[in-house]
Amino acid sequence: MSAPLRNRHRISDLLAHARSLHDRYLTDLAELVATDSGSFSPDGVNRVADWVHARLDRLGFTVERVPLTPVRHTPAGDVVIGRKRGTLPETGGGRRILLAAHMDTVFEDGTAAARPFSMAGSLAHGPGVSDDKGGLLAGLVALEVLRDLGLDEYAELVLLATPDEEIGSPASRSVTEATARGMHFGLGLECARENGDLVIARKGVADFRLAVTGRAAHAGIEPERGANAALTAAHLVVALQALNGHWDDVTVNVGVVRAGERANIVCPDAELRVEVRAATTTDLRRAEQAIRDIASRPEVRGTDVTVERLDLCPPMEDTPRSRHMFALARTAAAELGLSFGAAATGGVGDANLIAGTGVPCLDGLGPVGGADHTADEWLDTSTVPQRVALLAALVVSLGHPGSP
Repeated sequence: MSAPLRNRHRISDLLAHARSLHDRYLTDLAELVATDSGSFSPDGVNRVADWVHARLDRLGFTVERVPLTPVRHTPAGDVVIGRKRGTLPETGGGRRILLAAHMDTVFEDGTAAARPFSMAGSLAHGPGVSDDKGGLLAGLVALEVLRDLGLDEYAELVLLATPDEEIGSPASRSVTEATARGMHFGLGLECARENGDLVIARKGVADFRLAVTGRAAHAGIEPERGANAALTAAHLVVALQALNGHWDDVTVNVGVVRAGERANIVCPDAELRVEVRAATTTDLRRAEQAIRDIASRPEVRGTDVTVERLDLCPPMEDTPRSRHMFALARTAAAELGLSFGAAATGGVGDANLIAGTGVPCLDGLGPVGGADHTADEWLDTSTVPQRVALLAALVVSLGHPGSP
């Protein structure tokens, strides 16, 4: 590795220790999966938060629990933030490293009982087993491996566990961004792709509401006095969908169209909900400007269109610094007998928010899993020891002087 493991520990030592903890990993995973923790179930999420809090405590972390203010009357569980100082201060070149995972799932209360944790060979099944309880737990085990082997040459390690990632992190976003500021590197603990790839980039997402105002009139007696907002909305749908293909890695989707109330009235108002996904902030801005330009020229005389950006999740961009992190990961992986690529995905996560603060990120550092958000969700537990060792080795490499 470009930054060698200190204290004469080889990557094989990391792997051996991760293997020694594997049986307990499976026991702990079963316990976590048996706990319903849907995004809209703060009590369940907080039971997971209690578990994570206790584990971080035992690992010597200073733990903070952050209660969140409900967003749109939707309560959320707590954020858990664990911090541990290393032996290499920033003044000596030490780096601050943030590990991020989430505690919530997409499943309703009762799912854990209806579809309990199970094993079929090396494949574990159950709600949230891959997304993200397997990754969260792998991160905690990697921290234990580092502690047990005395690998603490970094400025600070921070583990962030959020309660509402599956619904876009509306309540925890500001906490995540505040925690990320000042970090040198971000490591996302979402599980690896099904083929083992790590995630080097995630698209950003912008949501828009387009409100069309027209003029009502009797559709049978004097339709000429009206201005049909529905017709303008129809033209907008065609024009906005036609933006697809204008830029690489940019998608525009008109997902919701609402217009009018009665068939005998010239439609006086309409609404469109539009989502844009793009790999770069620059392309998100280009697409937004294109939407505003189209809206400024309504096709039907007498109608008007206003554009409101409802939300913006920044992209996790593929940058030279994240490529440096990926190169270190591949070097460590080669010593572990692993090989993987760098994937870009349209899905978003908390790594987007971390990257949006300017912190270089690498995601997908959990074990290999798949079929997220479905009843077939799985985690290949045979990949756990190697992925835990990989994560621990990456922390060691990034924590040392010489990392950018």
